[in-house]
Parts: sequence; structure tokens; C-alpha cells
Amino acid sequence: MDAALYLKMLSDESVTNLKKMQYKYSPEDVTEFVQLLKDSVYTILPLPDFKGNPCVYLKPLVQLKSAPAKMLLMPQSGSYGKEAMEEEVYATLAIESIDSSRESIRKIFKGYAPNGYGEDRVYSIKRGLDFISEKSNLITEENIYRLYEIAIADFLEEESRLLPGQFYRHDSVYIVGTEVEHAGLDHALLPEYMKKLVAFIQEDTDMDDLQKAAVIHFYFAYLHPYFNGNGRMARLLHQWYLVQKGYPSAMFVSFSYHINQTRKKYYQAYKLIEDNAKISGVIDVTPFLIYFTENIYNHIEKENVQKTNQITRFQDALKDGKITEKEKDLWNFVLSAYGQQEFSTKQLEKDFGNAAYATIRSFVLKFKEMGLLTSMAYGNRVKYKIKM
Repeated sequence: MDAALYLKMLSDESVTNLKKMQYKYSPEDVTEFVQLLKDSVYTILPLPDFKGNPCVYLKPLVQLKSAPAKMLLMPQSGSYGKEAMEEEVYATLAIESIDSSRESIRKIFKGYAPNGYGEDRVYSIKRGLDFISEKSNLITEENIYRLYEIAIADFLEEESRLLPGQFYRHDSVYIVGTEVEHAGLDHALLPEYMKKLVAFIQEDTDMDDLQKAAVIHFYFAYLHPYFNGNGRMARLLHQWYLVQKGYPSAMFVSFSYHINQTRKKYYQAYKLIEDNAKISGVIDVTPFLIYFTENIYNHIEKENVQKTNQITRFQDALKDGKITEKEKDLWNFVLSAYGQQEFSTKQLEKDFGNAAYATIRSFVLKFKEMGLLTSMAYGNRVKYKIKM
């Protein structure tokens, strides 16, 4: 291939859409172009496609800024942000078109027992989040199965359950819809392929952690090891990996919220990979990495710029001795329990459970004066929220 044509194709904005590239150039040009990518450009992943060939990605096209990683590395108090994980439950179920109510989700996170099938599903995902937020729960085949049993399996219908003693499905599965058409891996190969995925998760690689988490997310859904719940498990596994790699704020951000907001693009990324493979014979995960970088990671960076500035103000006040230990505990509780939700002093007293009302009252007035809280009057009632 002529060098000028090769460089033109490599820099083409449609380079990750081979069908469009065939229209712009020619099928022959694309075939030759893909061969050059295979020979010298693709980064090889230790994860096989269904034919046993390695999955790949185009590293030069996936440039992740450092800000999202820095944000996810920020230390936090507690295992996870209550508001963020309430949103995570709502969104991960919504992505699968499973109805849930925010009222039920808030109730479950406050510790109430589930009432009915819908709340059972909410409770199961909440238990899954509890499990992955515990750093001692390492990612192994056994623990992936445990997570599946906790978060998904308890509430499946009989025909969707795994056979006793088996980690993965025992039959074929097909995903057919308006956005995704995919057949999961042959069930006989699942133990072998899942072992390779877990080995990839556990081994140290040169790949950026956030990009690697997205590859894990894609590959799990690509294998489709269960009859039901694969998407929810893929999203849990994504966050679980980041927790294991030491990103405390991974459980203080709802990735599924942003996925749900861009759901069409999410499914299109999967479909584009499948469509490209029909032309190239290669599972190139670049479209999914680009999707996650542009629609998730970069958005959580923008979303948390103000929050970062606010946390900096708090830390400065703490260093200067302007904040007591009790006030520090209250502030961390407000961050994790309420996020951007409003709360009253009475509600904070009840939910926190370890401070007198006078202490609560003093705390909110002081933090309002410091510019960390803001207040809203509703008649003779006042509510507070974190000032952004």
C-alpha cells in the first residue's frame, strides 16, 4: 500500500468503522490496511476471540487524560458513596430495562428489608456492591461466582439458573435486539476462557488501569458466561477491578448513570466491534475503549472538578485545625450519604446516629459559614446540601 494512502486511512475519523472505510476507499484498500495494522500497529491482548485468535486494540487512538485517574484515586471515607451507589443500582437496572423505584432503592440502602420482587432485585445489586467494595474479596473465579450468586442468581427464574456446582451456563445463549446481535461463547469453552480473563485481571500489565477495566467489562459481556445478568455483572466487575487496583473513588461515582445516559452509544460500541470483525476477522476492542473514555471517564472528570475544589477547601480547614474530629466524621457522612441531596438537621441527627442535635446544628451552621454547605428555606423548614 502507498504510504500516503496508509497514513490517510490511519488518521481518518472513521478508522474504527471498517464498513464506512470501505465506502470511502475500497474493500481491497481496507483489507490491505487491516493487514498492516495486524503486522505492526495493533496491541495484542492475552484474551482470545471465539476462534482462538487474540483480541487487539489500537493504542494510539485511546489516549486517556490523567485527570479521571487522579479523581478516582482521591481518598474517601467509607466503602462507597451512598448517593452514587443508589444511582448505580437504579441505572444498572434501567440499562437492562428492569423497572425500579428510587424510593425503594433509598429504603434498601437505609437498611430496610426488601418487600416484593422489585425490591429483592434492588437488594441483590446492593449486596453485590457491598461485596466488591470489600478489598479483601479478590477477583477469582470462585469470587466471581459468589458475586453472581449474591447479585443476580437468587432472583432468576429456574430456566436461567446455573446447574449445581457449575460456575457458568450449560447451554447456548443468544442476544438479539434492536442494538445488539450476539451469540455468547460456546458453553464448553467458558471455563478455559474465564480462566484466561481472571489471569489477565490478576497479572500486572503495562496497560492503563482505567483502559484495562473497560477491556474487562467488554470481554466479560462478549463471553456472556450466564443466561441472564451478564451486563450487570460486567459493570460490577469493572468497578470491582478498580477497587482492587486501589482507586477509592471508584465506588463514589456511578459509571452506570453515564452509561444509561448514553445507552445507545454503549450498545453501538459492542455492535461496531462485531461488525468490524466480520470484515477484518479481528476482535478490535478500540470502539469500546473510545466509548468509555469519551462518554464515561471524561464526564466523571468534568462532574467532579467542583467537588474536588470543595474537598480541597475542607482539607485545608482540617489542616488549619478549624474542624473537630466529630465535624470531620459528620462531613464525611454527609458526602457519602447525601451527595447532592438535600437534608435537614433532624434527618442528619437520625441517620448519623452518634451526635446530639446541638452538635448537628452547630456543624451545619459552621460549614455553611465556611462555604461548604448551602441552605434552602421551605416555609419554616430549612434544608441543607453540599455547596458546589
